[in-house]
This record gives sequence, C-alpha cells and structure tokens, in this order.
Amino acid sequence: MRSILVAMLGLAMPFSMNAQEARIKIDLDRTIGEIDKKLYGNFVEHLGRCVYGGIYDVDSPLSDERGFRLDVIEAVKGLDVTTIRYPGGNFVSNYHWKDGVGPIDERPPRMELAWSRLETNHFGTNEFMEFAREIGTEPYFAVNLGTGTIEEAQQWVEYCNVAEGPYYAELRKKHGYPEPYNIMYWSLGNEMDGFWQMGHLNAEDYAKKAREAAKLMKLTSPEIKLVAAGSSNYRPDADPNEWNATILAELRDVVDYLALHMYVGNPSDNYYNYLSTPLVLEQRTEVVEGLIAREMENANRGNRDPIYIAWDEYNSWYRARDAETMSGTRALEEHYNLEDALVIAGFLNAFVRNADIVKMANMAQLVNVIAPIFTSEDDLFLQTIYYPLQLFAKNVHGTSLDLFVDCDTYSTDPFFVGLGESVTQQDAVPYLDVSAAVSGDEVIINVVNRHKDKAITTDVISQSGDFEGKIAVYEVNGPDVKASNTFGRTEVQTEQKDAVGAKGNVLTYSFPAHSFTQLRARIK
Repeated sequence: MRSILVAMLGLAMPFSMNAQEARIKIDLDRTIGEIDKKLYGNFVEHLGRCVYGGIYDVDSPLSDERGFRLDVIEAVKGLDVTTIRYPGGNFVSNYHWKDGVGPIDERPPRMELAWSRLETNHFGTNEFMEFAREIGTEPYFAVNLGTGTIEEAQQWVEYCNVAEGPYYAELRKKHGYPEPYNIMYWSLGNEMDGFWQMGHLNAEDYAKKAREAAKLMKLTSPEIKLVAAGSSNYRPDADPNEWNATILAELRDVVDYLALHMYVGNPSDNYYNYLSTPLVLEQRTEVVEGLIAREMENANRGNRDPIYIAWDEYNSWYRARDAETMSGTRALEEHYNLEDALVIAGFLNAFVRNADIVKMANMAQLVNVIAPIFTSEDDLFLQTIYYPLQLFAKNVHGTSLDLFVDCDTYSTDPFFVGLGESVTQQDAVPYLDVSAAVSGDEVIINVVNRHKDKAITTDVISQSGDFEGKIAVYEVNGPDVKASNTFGRTEVQTEQKDAVGAKGNVLTYSFPAHSFTQLRARIK
C-alpha cells in the first residue's frame, strides 16, 4: 500500500476525538502512477437477468428496435463505463461463440451449465458489439479455455479482428458487419484455478494451453493484449500465490495482464470487519506485484510494457449465494445498502492508490446480477453502489498521489472475507480511507469515513501551494448504514454539498459518519 497510513491515536473502537482529529497531506510531487481509464470497467455475463431482461429485452416496450432497453442504456452511460468484459465469467468455460452469430432463428439453444438456465444464443458477439458502441465502451472478450479449443479461440479473433479474406472474417461480413471490430483485450479463460470451473486445469496445464492459444491469437491479430487467469481461489486448501507464481513464470513473455478476482460480504453483520475488506484486496495486490517484479527481471518482452494487474471481477456478493439464489433466471440479484457502497468506494480507492500496477478493473456485473442498475419489466432504479462508481469514473483521472494520512485506527475480529475463504484479521484499519489524483490544476480527494457514528474533523493540507477558490464537495451517504434504494425510493445517492473555502494551504473539513466524500480543489 503506497499511502502512508499512520496510527497515532490508539486502537480503541469506537473513539472520541477533539477538533482537527486527522490530517491528510498532499504533495503534488509525490506521485504513484498514471490512472488508467480502464479502472472504471464493468462486466456482462450470460447469467440471470444481466443480458436477457437486463440490457436486452426484445419484448419490452422500453426497448428499441434492436432489443436494447433504452432506460438501461441511459443509466449505463451515466457511469462512463470504459471497458466491458464479456461473455463471462463461469459461463464462458462452456460457451462456443459460433452458436451466437448468424441469423437468430438459426442459432441453437444450449444447456447453460454454469448457472442452470437455457441459453437461447439470441444475444451474441454482434449484438454485444452493437451495445458496446451504443454506450461508448471498449469491449474485452474472454475466450473459452475450459471446454473450448485453442483453434476456437483463434477463429473468434479472426471473426472479430481480420478485415477480409479468411473464412471467419468473410463470415462476419456475411452476417452483416463488414468492418472488423479490432478488439484489443482478450482474456485467456476464466478462473481456471477454481474447482468449480468447467474444464478446470492445474497451473501447469493451464499455462500450456494458454500459451498455445495466445500464439494462435497473436498470429491472427498481433496487436491484441492478453490477460492470463490469475488467482480466484482463496479457500484454505488452495495456494493462490503458488498459482500466480507458476502462471507468471510460464507466461511472462506472453501476456500483458494477470487477472485477479475477489468478492466480499457481510454475512455476520459486522460493519467494521466488512468495511476493512478493501485492505485485503490491497494486500493481495502487493503480493502479486512482488511476484510480477520478480519475473520481469528475467522476462524477454522487447519494448512492451511489464505485466500489469487486472482486477476484472470484484464486488460485494453474499446475500444471493445459496442454491436457490445462484441459478436460474433470477440468479445473483443482490440489493445493496450504504455499507456496500462504502466498500465499493474503498475498492476504488485501493485501485487508485496502486495505479502504477493496477491498470484494469471490472465490477461484476452491470445490470440486475450483483449490479449497480436494477430493472423490473417497466422500471429501473440505481443501487447504492452506482454512486461511488459514477464519481470515480467521471472525476478521478490523471496521476495518483502518494498521500500522508494521519488518523485513528481500529482492529477487526477474525472473519471470513468471502465465501469459503480463509479467516483473516486486520489490524490498524484507518477510519479514513483516502486516495487522491491530480489532473491539470485540479486535485480530486476521495475519502471514506469508516466510522459508523462519528464525523471526523480533518485538516487537508496542501504542501504544494495554497488552495484556490471554492472547493466542490460531493457526498454519498444515507440515514444509516443499512439504508438502500428500490423502485420509487432513493435513500442513498450523490448529493452536491455547499462549496467550502480553505485558509491558505489548509482546508478543514468534517467528514460525516459512514460516508464517502469527494473533494475537487485547485492548488495555486
């Protein structure tokens, strides 16, 4: 973790502090790295109502002539989604892309084995690309390295990226899409370390298959960027670091990113444990960064960038995780509250604080399925997690800053981070979780106050000059940590507060309890 988190006031929880209880110091010369726009990506999988009944509903009066829900498109555009990973997820490990192209009435329905539903294949490659173009996002495709072959992966790249000549390029043109899509980002399978994955492989066998798939795919479209399946299994009997070390050693000259996955939750209803989970993601990031650095010493990558980390699945997911709620047409339909939104803001802070190594992130998923957007047949609402995503995607760009943060801390109980994972305990968790970026002359400061009951009065100190003019304030909060949104009722959203002034180089601000605040300031 690059931010300097200093515990100076003890470990008691909760606590009572006096004025100027905390400090955040900003030095524009202390930088971490450029913030990649791909941090603000999302994920669409053929799962539950994400595709059918979510972004695509040909029978809905709310849809256009192509079957796209217009209200969903508007809500997605409000998130400034930069990349969308497609079509899975567990789904992709038994998905054969040729089933989803060509005349719709000729596409074969298939048993969908990952999430136990019928896959009609009415929505496939070309429909997704039309949707991606409509919302202005960059596609990121995952190939089937479970039940699929390396030849099938190569043919999909040919279909998407080759202008004309070979069979699959001409097939795309026959299907009514004369121009190639030139898809840059391709994932070599999904969660191949997981026993739950169709076609699960051990690390050595996966690396062999991935290397050969990569060879064929790059020969077909040399400019593409490839993402290897890193660790997703943190259960007590697994060794995620060994998996990652093996994949990096074998594929260090081949791939451009290593994908990591993490889901968290609060099944024991312990607010403080739950709010600390983004630190676990950050700790895992640091371990993998070290593994990457070791392999880069002996890599032969020419003038290519080093391998980066892609957190291409992350979210809170714990309510809809039993046999009844994990399958069928209404699978994984979480309804989020304020504490979930604060955790998501914490994840985004962690990505920004590690902007030199984390260059891609994709929240899972976009609509209905553990998603910021939730629909019914005739309406939608924006979940609590929508709002921190929106604030980061719209405003947090440029260069990540290495901050000094001085505030009180707390320690957690031992707890399970996610379903089936090993027990962890966090010490010295800062009540203020902070990241910042500088873009031009504007500094964007993102602060989660984890304290459930207390506002924390903080001196935000610029060490690079005085603050200039008024400072814009945006806050995501609600009446309590369980506050949530639903159809016709919004308890949690972004509120623009009154702009505030600073005294020279010091802004004193009281961050409300259980809140996410974004400050936008200029420094002379």
